Amino acid sequence: MNNPPLDDCPLYVDLDGSLTPSDTLHESIVLFARRHPMNLLRMVGWLPRGKAGFKRALADAVLPEPEQLPWRADFIGFLRSEHARGRTLVLATAADARIARRVADHLGVFSAVLATEDGGPNLSRANKREAIAAHARALGHERWAYAGNSADDLDVWAGSAQAVAVNAPAGVLRRLQATHAPAQVFEHQPLSLKTVLRAIRLKQWSKNGLLFVPLLAAHTTVPSLWFTLFVAFVAFGLCASATYLVNDLLDLPNDRAHRLKRLRPLAAGTMGIASAVAIGMGMILTAFALAVWVGGAFTAALLLYTALTLGYSLRWKRIPLFDVLLLATLYTLRIGAGALAGHVDLSNWLLAISIFLFLSLALVKRCAELEEAVEAHHAPAPGRGYQPRDLATLRTMGMTSGFMSVLVLTLYIDSPNSRALYGQPDWLWAAAPVLLLWVMRIWFKTGRRELYGEDPLAFALKDPFSWATLLIMGGIGVAATIGWQPHL
Repeated sequence: MNNPPLDDCPLYVDLDGSLTPSDTLHESIVLFARRHPMNLLRMVGWLPRGKAGFKRALADAVLPEPEQLPWRADFIGFLRSEHARGRTLVLATAADARIARRVADHLGVFSAVLATEDGGPNLSRANKREAIAAHARALGHERWAYAGNSADDLDVWAGSAQAVAVNAPAGVLRRLQATHAPAQVFEHQPLSLKTVLRAIRLKQWSKNGLLFVPLLAAHTTVPSLWFTLFVAFVAFGLCASATYLVNDLLDLPNDRAHRLKRLRPLAAGTMGIASAVAIGMGMILTAFALAVWVGGAFTAALLLYTALTLGYSLRWKRIPLFDVLLLATLYTLRIGAGALAGHVDLSNWLLAISIFLFLSLALVKRCAELEEAVEAHHAPAPGRGYQPRDLATLRTMGMTSGFMSVLVLTLYIDSPNSRALYGQPDWLWAAAPVLLLWVMRIWFKTGRRELYGEDPLAFALKDPFSWATLLIMGGIGVAATIGWQPHL
C-alpha cells in the first residue's frame, strides 16, 4: 500500500453540519412541507422503511438545490486550496446519493462521492468508516483523513489517520482531540442569544402593542385588566415569534435569494432547522398556556391568529391582493384580541380605522418590494404574485386606504361614541391632519424607494418623525379626554 505524508492522503469530507452548517435531510423535510403541505402525513408512512428508506422516499419527492444552501466558506476555501495542489477529495455523507452528487457537481472539488445509495445502508458511523476504508484501499491508500463535525463522526475518525473538525461542538472536539491531538479545527459557532432573538424577531413584538389599544381607547385604568393584558401581550408575542420561525423555514429558498433576507439566521445557517423547530414548539406551548390563563375568548383569538398566519406562510402569501387583506386582518385581529383580553367592547369605529390603515401599510410593504425589484432591474421576490407593472395600481389602492382611515377618524369625531368618551372631542380634529401627514409621508418615502422592502412598522420604530407623530396624537387624545380648553 502507498503511505504518503498525512497531508497528501485522501481526505473524506462530511456534508451535513460540515460543508454546510445546515442539514440536507432537514432542508428536504422543510422543502416537502412547503411544496406539499396537504401531504405531510405521507412522511409518517415512510418511517417504517428505516432512516435510509425515509431519505430515499423523501429524495424521490424533493431535492434541495445546492445553490440555495448556506456553505461554510472558510472550510470550502481550504478544500479548494487542497484540490488545487492535487489532493484527492471525496464527499462522504449519509445524505441521499442524489443530493450528494448534486453538491459535488456544484462545488467541483470532489473526485468521488460516497453516500446513502438506493438499497444500501444509511452511510453514517461505522457504515461510513467501513465504506471510506474500502474506498481508500481501492485507491491504493492505507491511511486516510476525515473531516466531520458531530458525535456520529467519532466512529469515523476512529479509523482515520488524520482528523479535521469543522463546526464541531466543544464536547465532540474534546473527545476527538483525546485520540487525534493535532486535529485541524475550523471553529464551531455556537447558537447565541443574539442570534435567537434575531430569529424570533423580538423587535416585531412592538406590533403586539396593538393589544393595548382597546383599553386605551376605552380609558380603562383598572390595574388587574392591564396586568391581564400584559400577559396576553407576552402570549401573543411568543406565538407570533413561533409563526415567524415557521414562515422563515418555509421561505428558506426565497429568503436566500433576497438581498436582505439572506442574512436572517435560518437563511444564513447561523441557526439550525432543528433548533428553530425546538424553540418554536417551546414558544407556542408557552403562549397557549398563558392564553388559557387569560381566558377562553382570548385563546380562541390566538388560535385564529395562528391558523391564519400558518395559512399565510404555507399558501396565501402567494395570492395577489388576498395576501395584503390577510395582513391587514392579522393586524386588526391583534386589536380584537386585546379587547377580548381586557374585557372591553370593541368599537366599530376603531375596527374600521384599523382595517383601512393596516391595509394601507400592507400595500406599502408590497410596493416597497416591487420598487426594489424595479431599481435592481430584476424579477420581484420569488414566491410573490406581483409584477412591477402592478406598482401604479397598488400605490393607488394603498394611498386610498390610508386616506379612508383618516376619513373614518373624522366621521368618528362627531359621533355619539366620541362625545360619550371625550370631554372635549373637538380636539380630535387636530389628530386628523397629523395622521394624514404621516400616511402621506410614508407613501412619499415608498415612492422615493427609501423603505426598500422594509416592514413599514419596523421603519416607523426607528423613524423620529413617526415617534413625534405618536406623541402628538397621544397629547391630542389626552387634551380631548380631560376636556381642556385653551384660554383665548
